[in-house]
Amino acid sequence: MDDLAGFLRTRRARVDPAAVGIPADSRRRVEGLRREEVAHLSGVSVDYYVRLEQGRATQPSEQVLDALARVLGLDGTEQGHLRRLARQRRRPAKAPGGRVRPELLRVLGLVSGAPALIMDHRLDVLAGNRLAELLLGRSLPGLNTARHIFLEEAERGLYADWEQCTLDVVGHLRLAAGKYPDDPRLASLIGELAMGSERFRRLWARADVRARTHGRKAYRHPLVGLLELHQENFALPDAPGRELLVLSAAPGSPAEDGLRLLADLGAENGGARAPVRDRVVE
Repeated sequence: MDDLAGFLRTRRARVDPAAVGIPADSRRRVEGLRREEVAHLSGVSVDYYVRLEQGRATQPSEQVLDALARVLGLDGTEQGHLRRLARQRRRPAKAPGGRVRPELLRVLGLVSGAPALIMDHRLDVLAGNRLAELLLGRSLPGLNTARHIFLEEAERGLYADWEQCTLDVVGHLRLAAGKYPDDPRLASLIGELAMGSERFRRLWARADVRARTHGRKAYRHPLVGLLELHQENFALPDAPGRELLVLSAAPGSPAEDGLRLLADLGAENGGARAPVRDRVVE
């Protein structure tokens, strides 16, 4: 799904030669740095670097990876991704699965006044509270947010920052592919998205990685209008690849009023405290 060679090629192509002290050359025909320039700046032989980009090199050392990260201008998330890709052949990680712990479901049900849900590395929603279901307009177990964003055209209007959401989704799935390269369900999802969305194909080809732990999320809900919320992602220590997501509104904001109205509408149409549900993920 993802490989060290492809990642190096895409990162090399985005480096401005002038930024690393290479004079502009009108005869330059490649985007970014040449392979021999990366090799020279990193202190490795051209032959070795070419073999890295061709997937033929042996396990690169930490010193080589540090040098490549410096020359290619990788941020912290990209450096971690580079190291995972370099270790893939030796220690592939097993994709997590199984049920959400009952105690965690109980905690999820205690979250009131804010949509909250549990997601895995594939962006499958494993469980969610009532307000999260009302926000997304559907039962949550079985929902994959990547499909929801890229393939369900009728739902696109729900995401006020749809283009930013697509960048976040692809960046997350790139990270997941680096962590769990042998996960067949993740590979199937990526193939499905690539077949069904031209934008996904274009973004995937960029090989960008993103690790978003918090930030703004805005929704245009058909019943209560624009909801500008803050998302916090809490990694679950005993469940690698899974996160608890909570979407909160600033006190006194229109979004807080909107969530309160949404909860009231949900209470009128089906009870204020529907049980939290989950599903088994293999």
